[in-house]
Amino acid sequence: MVLKNNKSVYDYFDRPLRDLRISVTDKCNFRCTYCMPAEIFGPDYPFLKRNELLSYEEIERLTKIFVHSLGVKKIRITGGEPLMRKDLAFLINRINSINGVEDIAMTTNGYFLPKYAKELKAAGLQRVSISLDSLNDDVFGKINGRGVPVKAVLDGIDAASEAGLKVKINMVVKRGMNEHEIIPMAKYFREKGHILRFIEFMDVGNTNKWNLQDVYPKKQIVEDIHKVMPLEPVDPNYTGEVASRYRYVGSQDEIGVISSVSDAFCSTCNRARLSASGSLYTCLFASKGHDLRDVIRSDKTDEELAKHVASIWNGRKDQYSVERSERTSKREKIEMSHIGG
Repeated sequence: MVLKNNKSVYDYFDRPLRDLRISVTDKCNFRCTYCMPAEIFGPDYPFLKRNELLSYEEIERLTKIFVHSLGVKKIRITGGEPLMRKDLAFLINRINSINGVEDIAMTTNGYFLPKYAKELKAAGLQRVSISLDSLNDDVFGKINGRGVPVKAVLDGIDAASEAGLKVKINMVVKRGMNEHEIIPMAKYFREKGHILRFIEFMDVGNTNKWNLQDVYPKKQIVEDIHKVMPLEPVDPNYTGEVASRYRYVGSQDEIGVISSVSDAFCSTCNRARLSASGSLYTCLFASKGHDLRDVIRSDKTDEELAKHVASIWNGRKDQYSVERSERTSKREKIEMSHIGG
């Protein structure tokens, strides 16, 4: 395996591994049209069985290996909806106890945060990214596929903030679905003091009927807001930050735009994703992963596991978003609900 600076492992394009995103479940209580459309993920959908999921002990062991041997510093818990997994605070606490973990975050739809925010914060969770795509009940209810009202998510946002968690809001923007909600969302969360990040509609998975014509690009999002509330660009907080940052002129209030379609950031991508079933994916748009579940359930030592994962990362050549326009045929990709965002 190729290591530099003691623990850091690098891929084919010299990108280090720094960020591990861990999906703890493939289940979700929402059926968002761009992620888990209800017509596909219906009552008979074969979600993972308990023995197919990585146990918390297995997740903890793998996280230690990623941190202690491979240079990972940041952990993000994802799903599905991660809070549908029982006793998640226990896992957060165990990860928080691993020396070398600098940041623990979670992506969630916010629905369960009024119940769990305080115990998650006490366990060591530092940040949450909460998905909300509109402030209009009719629009949001159609998007989430369950008619869940906006207030349910706003209550989760308030609960997270009151518990002391840092909060960011994620808004997926799709042409013809909710681009008219960009300005109301920007105004509302600027007033609330939460950073809002707009996400271009992405071709993750195979079930969300993605079409390039449905993408509302970063350039248009920024122009729309700039006409009402002037913006200026801000430098990234760190190398590999996925969102392009903008600040409202004359203030420290900011927004971000995640633009993997119109303005790819593959060149600085330092993220690996561990699915709920224990497969390692080196790209959000990957066709297949590398099974770690059977490996960790074998008699291999931590050192052998580290070498195995390092060899996967060393051979990584993923830059799907850069190559997207060159692709002439659709290929199968892992669903977002299996590996999170």
